[in-house]
Parts: sequence; C-alpha cells; structure tokens
Amino acid sequence: MWSVMRKELRDFSRDRRTLALTLLMGPLLYPVLMLGMGSLAENRARTQLDKVLEVPVLGAERAPNLVAFLATRGIKAIDPPADSDGGIDAGIRSQDIDVALAIDADFDADWKAGRPARVEMILDSTRRNAEIPVQRLQTALTGYGSQVGALRLYARGIDASIMQPIALGSRDLATEEAKRGLLMSLMLPYLLILMSFLGGAYLIMDATAGERERQSLEPLLATPASRGAIVSGKIAAACTIGIISLLLILLAFKLSAQFAGNMADMLDVSFAAIAKLLLILLPMLFIGTTLLTFLSAASKSMKEAQSHMTWLMLLPMLPILVLAVNPLKSELWQYAVPFLAQNQLIQKVIRAEVIGADVWTVYLVAGLGLSALLWFAAVRRYHQEKLAISG
Repeated sequence: MWSVMRKELRDFSRDRRTLALTLLMGPLLYPVLMLGMGSLAENRARTQLDKVLEVPVLGAERAPNLVAFLATRGIKAIDPPADSDGGIDAGIRSQDIDVALAIDADFDADWKAGRPARVEMILDSTRRNAEIPVQRLQTALTGYGSQVGALRLYARGIDASIMQPIALGSRDLATEEAKRGLLMSLMLPYLLILMSFLGGAYLIMDATAGERERQSLEPLLATPASRGAIVSGKIAAACTIGIISLLLILLAFKLSAQFAGNMADMLDVSFAAIAKLLLILLPMLFIGTTLLTFLSAASKSMKEAQSHMTWLMLLPMLPILVLAVNPLKSELWQYAVPFLAQNQLIQKVIRAEVIGADVWTVYLVAGLGLSALLWFAAVRRYHQEKLAISG
C-alpha cells in the first residue's frame, strides 16, 4: 500500500501545473471571495444606505409636507421621467429607477377629510439590488403615517397609545456570532464541502481511469500485491493531496478573514474553530475520494471519468436547496446524512454553537462507515479482470 501511495504521489508531483492548481486554487479563491465580499458589502452600504436617495415622485405638489418629511430621512423627491422617455414604469423595467412614488390625485381632499390618503410605491420586487432603496422609502412612509396619526389623536384630546393595546416586545436569543455569521452561512458550507469532496479528484481519476487509458494499470494488477492494498494506496495518495489542500484552504480562510474588514466580525476564525472544520471535512474527503475511485474504475478513459464531475459538483448544493425551501430543525438523524450533516455542522461552527459528543459520534461513525463501504465496493470492482483493458 505504501509503495503504491509513494508511486502515485511521485507521478502526480511530476505534473507541476496540475499539482499547483490542485493545492493552490482553493487557498487563492477564498481570499478573493472574502475580500471581494467585504468590499462589495461595504460599497453597497456606502452607496445605498448613506447617500441621499433620489426617488421620482409623481404628484409631489399634492403632498408638500410628505415630501419635506422624506427629505429629513435622506430621501430627495425628483421629477419623474417624461412620458416621451417611457415614464416611471419604463425606468424601473430598464433598472434606471430603483423605486418611485405616486401620490393619488385625491390625496389633498382625502387628507383634509381625515380619510386615508393613498400613495403608491412603484417597484420591481424581483430586483434584489433595489431592496435597500425600497426598504428605506417604505420605512419612511410608515414612520410618517404613524406620526401624523398620533398627532391627529392628540389634537382631539386622545392619547395615541390607546391605539396600541399591546406593547409588543421581543427577546432575540441568537448569539452575536450567529447574527454575524448569517451571511456567510449561505455560501461558506457549500464551498468548503465542495473543496473537500473533490479535493483528491484529479489524482484518483488519473490513478485509475488515466492508467487504464494508458494501459499501465495491467502491470500493477499483475503483481502479487492484493487488490485491497493497491486501492488503499491510491486512495491514501489522493487523500494526502486532499488533506494538504484542505489545510491550505483553512489557513487562507483564517488569514483572509483578518484582512476582510467587517467580514472578519461575521466569522469565528480561531484555531479551535479551524480544527473543528478540519474534523468535519475529513470524512467528506474520504467519501469523495472512495466514490471517485469506484466510479473511475468503471471508466475506460479520463474523459469518461471526468464526465462524472458535472453531477458530483451538484451534490453539495442539495442540502442548501432543501433547506432554502424547507428549513429543518436540527435533529440527530441529520448528522448521518452525507452533505446535510456537513452543512449542519459547519453552520454550528459559524454560529459558535457547542457540538455535543452524541452529534460527533453519529457523524463520524456514519461518515467513516460510508467511506468504508465505498472502499469495499472499489476493491470489489478492482477484482474485475476487465479493469486492465482500456478498449
């Protein structure tokens, strides 16, 4: 087994470009993502939260007090585009306008009569880049309505608090770490799971499907070495590359968080958290490597083996998609399900939650047990004599 492992590592190290891409792609990708996301988040906050928001207002002359109130909230009313330019609707569809406001023609009459005066926000709810302007305008309009309503009651000698029979409060038990990590919990699990799942992909495909294509696998299978030792040596070599890649990724993850401005406050990047992430990702590396060994052994060429990458890259997305449409409460059985277990555990690390001994036991037994089954299946496939034939 050790001889096969050394042989595969020596062969893989000769292709220095592939070796560099395998080991450095993840560590270089993470700083770009961390620093890029931090820069984008700060730029969005600076451009959409801090600056004056210009909102086209149709019929601004009908509600001068409302327009003046909006100005105190950093919202400036501007003239709407002319009909010759397509009007407000065309501006929103072309994304030249984030949100607009239309004041009803009967606003003045309804206002003087004490009836609800209608104003209409014009927006495209599917545009995520307009969420902050829409929320700013909606919050300002709600505040104006509440303030005027309270003043009307006071003018009639009525305490405005009578309209609030319940004083609603809330106690948020979410930890500060969980709140800060909410954004990163959407993408970080997928990236880490994907990098670990396919960490040894190229080496193991080349060591099986590649050797079969080059017809160099038959001499190895003709040696007295057992098939189990041969498979274990190849898997050990791929896992060694995968572990080195994981360590570099987690180190880059820790270092990049230190230079990402406010993004560093969203994550726990202590050495204890990094060690937990490594322990979580190791079973995923073993599962991915043994699965690829099994699949590559049935492939007659590298091209055929690489065709599996299309659907393998989608597997880590499954728990994210499921949790997006059907959020699940954390239960013990989830830590025995591949990909879902890793997603839930990484979420716990991000949220700085304690992971119980029962959770660790179920996760490690299930993950390593699945790896052992896939290893056994790969060994059984290596016993097929047609494995040595490429054509």
